[in-house]
Amino acid sequence: MYKEIVKLVIMMISQPTKTWKMLQERREKDEQETGSIRYEAFQSDYLYPFIGILTVAAFFSVCTRQEFDIEQALKSAIVTFVSTFGGFYLASYLLNELWQGFFKKEKNLPLCQMFVGFSSVLMFTLDIVWMLLPDFFFLYIFIVYTFYIVWEGSTVFMQIEEAAQMKFTVFASVLIIAMPHLIEKVLILLMPGLR
Repeated sequence: MYKEIVKLVIMMISQPTKTWKMLQERREKDEQETGSIRYEAFQSDYLYPFIGILTVAAFFSVCTRQEFDIEQALKSAIVTFVSTFGGFYLASYLLNELWQGFFKKEKNLPLCQMFVGFSSVLMFTLDIVWMLLPDFFFLYIFIVYTFYIVWEGSTVFMQIEEAAQMKFTVFASVLIIAMPHLIEKVLILLMPGLR
């Protein structure tokens, strides 16, 4: 399972167009065989393990400091888990609403969740690297590459018309990047002890 996640991360970052086509073909095959999207496989084979890795990385990022504090490590893991999980679901929900409102498509939450999850691959990876190697904070500039990943996936995976591709890319990218950070800020604002 983790080997497949690493392979998907490398493919999505290095060849997003080819990866989106592969994911689209897999989705179409599943729809033909079962009549629906295999959303449960996406959750159990990709999303939940990735969020688990992020949470463990947040815990160990505090554990590796000189002043080891189990309380801080647990708080960091909780904030990371809730912000990533909540950010994913909030971004998916809002994208699904935009999907119907702006793009006049039929609502399809599982499709939007898969798109948000796969588009978040670079952000998840950068979060893990940044937590374990905080001196590499400058790598966060590469978060901009998420726009390109979303751009490529918009026409292939979400089948957006080219006329609406830029608008969809901007909306989806902002949601994918901003929602986890927004939830993290709200958590820290509501519960200052989590910092």
